[in-house]
Amino acid sequence: MTSKILPISAFNDNYIWIIVQGNNAVVIDPGQSEPVLKVLQAKNLNLQAILVTHHHADHVGGIAGLREHTHAKVYGPATEIIPFCDIPLQEGDTVAIDGFSWFLSVLEVPGHTLGHIAYFGYLNPDEPVLFCGDTLFATGCGRIFEGTSTQMNQSIDKFRKLPQNTLIFCAHEYTLGNIEWALAVEGDNPDLQQWSQEARLIRGQQKPTVPTTVGHELKTNPFMRVDQASVINAAQAKAGRSLSAPDEVFAVLRDWKNSF
Repeated sequence: MTSKILPISAFNDNYIWIIVQGNNAVVIDPGQSEPVLKVLQAKNLNLQAILVTHHHADHVGGIAGLREHTHAKVYGPATEIIPFCDIPLQEGDTVAIDGFSWFLSVLEVPGHTLGHIAYFGYLNPDEPVLFCGDTLFATGCGRIFEGTSTQMNQSIDKFRKLPQNTLIFCAHEYTLGNIEWALAVEGDNPDLQQWSQEARLIRGQQKPTVPTTVGHELKTNPFMRVDQASVINAAQAKAGRSLSAPDEVFAVLRDWKNSF
């Protein structure tokens, strides 16, 4: 039986992802309970599990409300305080849920928070998926609140090495703003120019610009392209000095985006 992944809008720009297989469901990063409960009721779904990537309120705020109405188990990073966490997870752990034919592998991706994790796996044959929370966005990445730029670059490097057709389900609709910044970094990138046009059309229709793919991000996201000459040159021009390592390039890019 195949699985479907649907977005549930929350707050101003959050996405809560729901995986549906048959009458069973899993949600990822439920910052609010109400929109999830509405979907569960409308589709007559049984919530089996809640997967959490990190402790920020807009990712965990709905857990208590969902636990009041369901028996869903909560999975989350072992080194962070997650409400009602039943199963703490660390790098290399596997998530297998009753009622679902797939499993997900856990990646530790510190940077945005120190304990941030991501979930990677194949929900359907030849369809790799990544639930990355706030580590990577379409044409951008998360702010570094608790970790270092070196940690964040190393975390994103794990994503660079995934299959290029991996669907990336990030937790926010930040794409148009990210593209505006990315064009300042790499305005001559034809893939980025095309993506800018496509993304504006998508958002003009009130549709999500995500999921994206690893292959797409390798072509359009400066944070995924720290080894490319055009991005290195732009970062060096911004910094006013030579940058000798990808971590240094990444740090300049993150500071640039912070103040853009």
